[in-house]
Amino acid sequence: MPLAPRLRRAARQHFGWERLRPGQLPPMRALLKKRDALVVLPTGGGKSAVYQVPAMLLPGPTIVISPLLALQQDQIAGLNRRIAGQAVRISSAETPNQQQQALEHLRNATARFLFITPEQLGNPDRLDEVRALRPSLVAVDEAHCVSAWGYDFRPDYLQLGHLIRELGRPPVVALTATASPPVRADITATLGLRDPFTLVAGLDRPNLKLAAVHCTSDEQRWQRLLTQVRQEPRPGIVYAPTRAIAEQYATRLTEHGVEAVAFHAGLAAGERNRRYTDFMADKIPVMVATSAFGMGVDKPNIRWVHHVALPDSPDSYLQEIGRAGRDGGESRTILFFRPEDVALQRFFATGAPDGKELTQLAAALREGPATRTALATRSGLPARRITALLTLLEQVGAVEVGTGNKLSAPRYAPTPAEASRLALAQYERHQTLRRSRIDMMRQYAESAGCRGNALLAYFGEQGDGPCEHCDNCANGNVVVDPVAPAKVPWYRRLFKTRHQPVAAVPRQPVRHDEDRPFPVSSEVRHTEWGTGTVMAYERDRVVVLFDEVGYKTLSVPIVRKSKLLEPA
Repeated sequence: MPLAPRLRRAARQHFGWERLRPGQLPPMRALLKKRDALVVLPTGGGKSAVYQVPAMLLPGPTIVISPLLALQQDQIAGLNRRIAGQAVRISSAETPNQQQQALEHLRNATARFLFITPEQLGNPDRLDEVRALRPSLVAVDEAHCVSAWGYDFRPDYLQLGHLIRELGRPPVVALTATASPPVRADITATLGLRDPFTLVAGLDRPNLKLAAVHCTSDEQRWQRLLTQVRQEPRPGIVYAPTRAIAEQYATRLTEHGVEAVAFHAGLAAGERNRRYTDFMADKIPVMVATSAFGMGVDKPNIRWVHHVALPDSPDSYLQEIGRAGRDGGESRTILFFRPEDVALQRFFATGAPDGKELTQLAAALREGPATRTALATRSGLPARRITALLTLLEQVGAVEVGTGNKLSAPRYAPTPAEASRLALAQYERHQTLRRSRIDMMRQYAESAGCRGNALLAYFGEQGDGPCEHCDNCANGNVVVDPVAPAKVPWYRRLFKTRHQPVAAVPRQPVRHDEDRPFPVSSEVRHTEWGTGTVMAYERDRVVVLFDEVGYKTLSVPIVRKSKLLEPA
């Protein structure tokens, strides 16, 4: 039987899904053909089904790597409701006896899914046990955690590419709800994906009403937020940039009659869990949180998500506002910002690694294979700094992972001094990209154009007209771009709802190469900034992601007149 009918039948028989969602079938087919896949879909867009349905047709078990126990528990419960007993877990939450029982179920094929954390898989004995299961598929959930320069980076994810090879290198599917092109490139490289089938879709959420409000002072920002929250339905989330501000806003909201609770990483684990559980159970109407309130917050009825500071990037902003309206109902997102917020985010982006420490660690690696703990002792460096330094050294070819996850210097590694120099240069390139993401976030906040299209442009997506769900579109401020739209990728067409232009300016056919001199996704070269990729056009501007300096927004007339760009 051809793959598509087999997949549809498996979805119907095992999960009760009469039909698959748009975009799910192509990556499923790729996995059954033993091809890797990278899937970027919003939460609620059906990412989990992409690995769950093929898993029912594969001979060996599927290994699901996920960073949070709470997130794993929700997925396991959902799977076992549909196909009882098919999902098991090995984690710190299970006793040794329970862990052995889980392995036995997998060996006997009475279970098909093993949920595990990167930390567990990094244990050599555990890795041997999982390898002996001969897995047919590996699913990496929340794959953006792989990228050291992406949203919610987790150091333990860095070793997953090596661990997957140790498992016999079955097909791999990387799943995430948000990943800009640099993060997607990091995921592909770090996990060692081989020519992955890539699906990026559903980033435009028409039920989310986007808005930004410029505030001249912190007090004005507070007053505007209070006025807005008082008239909003419950529940909702306020995102704050620091723990202190989260506590302050929660206290002030409560004092003004809005029941609110703060959530941040500074709370004791038990208290964090209690507040999380209470919010999910509708016992807390308003959560004032830092970015620590993130993965695992899969609550369908959140009606609004507001920010009281500029986020560090469109990546994190899209992830955070994406927690609103997962039931498909209309929801509101407002960014209350001040230009001074940029300085705060740039402060967070500082803190370069020490060149001497990089040299010390590179020299210690040359003494032979060692664990991270042994490297800390050998180099005399604090264990808490080892991971960040190793990340940089690995990127410049100064680290390799061997048997038992022991680290050493490759045969042709640069000298310790040269490795340090290269690592510092690599760090500076990524810091430049990080600063450009902050600038893109500010442009989004201050834009008089369509905010929905501005977000899509950052992720390399091209809107085919005004989004019709942002404040600027609603106010009639957005002028319809008269340029004939570039061809929309097939997966965007599947997810795009029908829109009508909101402005009175009609579309007119214009020569494509006059107003869009370089195709979207093409490579260009700037005389000063080097090679870059054309991400999107917004009216008479073009967004380019440069390899060395990050995101830049350029005037198309100036680019054309001054010949600033040329095909690479």
